Amino acid sequence: MSETVPAEQKSSNHLSPNAMSRRRLLALTGLAAPAAVASALVERQRGAEAAAVTMPAPRKRAVPSPAADSTKVSPLIRMQADIQRALAKPIDQRKWVMVIDLEKCIGCSACTIACKAENHLPPGVVYRPVLDEEIGEYPNVTRRFTPRPCMQCDDPPCVPVCPVGATYKRPDGIVEIDYNRCIGCRYCIPACPYAARTFDFGEFYTDGTPERAPYEKAASPEYGRAWVRRGQKSPIGNVRKCQFCIHRLEAGMLPACVTTCIGEATYFGDKNDPDSLVSELIASTRVHRLKEELGTEPKVYYLL
Repeated sequence: MSETVPAEQKSSNHLSPNAMSRRRLLALTGLAAPAAVASALVERQRGAEAAAVTMPAPRKRAVPSPAADSTKVSPLIRMQADIQRALAKPIDQRKWVMVIDLEKCIGCSACTIACKAENHLPPGVVYRPVLDEEIGEYPNVTRRFTPRPCMQCDDPPCVPVCPVGATYKRPDGIVEIDYNRCIGCRYCIPACPYAARTFDFGEFYTDGTPERAPYEKAASPEYGRAWVRRGQKSPIGNVRKCQFCIHRLEAGMLPACVTTCIGEATYFGDKNDPDSLVSELIASTRVHRLKEELGTEPKVYYLL
């Protein structure tokens, strides 16, 4: 007598051992057939796509701009405020000083060009050269750049040698030249131990050309006056030098070399103001002044 075999068992008898193993695995996991697995995968994919649609995109973090950081004030802005406070005081209570950080100076000479453009300087007249020197011994050598404006000495050697009193020190410490009194004797040039003085021989960049360039006809604003170089009139025939851009200071602005320095290596302000930036800088142990042994007390400080 033949025994009746269930249909499911009949179908399983025709399956290979591998297929039977897969079916048992599916049965153990609760899935009756491969179609159920496919259906579950499809549903899972649909759920993921729906979540991706409804989930908000990740927000990008905004990169704050330097101006957005209110805790960091630009040195130029701070020095500008220092200038305004100094100008509110009587002139004899100010003491203008300059600080130059030699570690920041890259020798670009932007300050030299800015000074020439601001003061309309002729050929051979340079108020702020940048000295280039090699330091160290091969192979451990490097270059150091040293901007050299007028030192505005507290005890200036150039003042007593002037026979007509054309060079004098102002109450705020700046050493000034009265072009109308200067006779061009040039005694002060060798008297300066920093080689900070030059002479205006009346030359022009466009000498020998058909026409004088417009920029050479423009008046120099030095000392708050309009000096037109024409004929033998001042400042032609005079000794000339850096004067910390007095015309800019009296208008509440920083010297041209300070605002032009791309490395922020030059600082300016009132030494008599304990809250000024320059007062903080000259308190550093890195401070050095040129030829201090001469007793000239220069008002230009260097940070080494």
